[in-house]
Amino acid sequence: MVIFDPFTDTGGGLEMLFRWGHVLSGITWIGLLYFFNFVQTPAYAELSPAARGEAFDKLTWRALWWFRWAAALTFLTGVTILGIQKNLGPDFADYFAGKQGTSIAWGAILGTIMFLNVWGVIWRAQKVVIASERDKLAGGEGDPAQAGAAKKAARASRANTLFSIPMLFFMLFTSHFAIVGNYADPDGGVMVGAWAIFIVIVAFIELSALGLLGGLDNFFNKAAFDKHRNTIIAGFVVWALLFFGGWELIIGEQDTAPVSGDTTPVSVTVAESGG
Repeated sequence: MVIFDPFTDTGGGLEMLFRWGHVLSGITWIGLLYFFNFVQTPAYAELSPAARGEAFDKLTWRALWWFRWAAALTFLTGVTILGIQKNLGPDFADYFAGKQGTSIAWGAILGTIMFLNVWGVIWRAQKVVIASERDKLAGGEGDPAQAGAAKKAARASRANTLFSIPMLFFMLFTSHFAIVGNYADPDGGVMVGAWAIFIVIVAFIELSALGLLGGLDNFFNKAAFDKHRNTIIAGFVVWALLFFGGWELIIGEQDTAPVSGDTTPVSVTVAESGG
């Protein structure tokens, strides 16, 4: 059977199956992320306290189970794909030094930050919120820490929503346009410049969402995260800064003039398939 020959090599059947799992779990994760931000949050704001408590007790905790484990599976399948591709040997490092490797690295870093937000911030904070709501349903007064936990979860969730827009773009960009778009391979100062833009923008957003730059209610957080519409707009603004600033302006177009006497088309290797 073709899928088993070769099965564990780069580009083989095992990698394909993990890519399939990566996409399935990713769809589940991001779909629930959008549900929480675009549907649940505004709907819960319109519910009575009792109805909201029932919803947290019966709906939110179930959705969060699928949400956090889909995030974990997306992360683990992505790491496994990279592990399989390490079979490329020296070509693995060369790949990540080039345009496609840079693109997939940006997408992977954004996805990893989102995964860490899910397990390190959102889930930990939501456990406090759900426990408090259940306490109130049982006749108790609830946890005084609930409001603060809810704000932490909300900020991290909105940051993930913002990051998802450029993250998904670079995941697709890697294999669907980085080659045919004739971008140059970033090296030297070009590589440093592109990565500097990426690191500064992403670090600022994440540190702000965590409340480490002026608190959870700093100017940026209130402007970008208080309303989901603004979060979507901010996501596309960040995509434009990363793509047009990092790629169109800094990395730029490569010289596509053919070498004299050489008309052989450039082939696309398995390593260039992205993630």
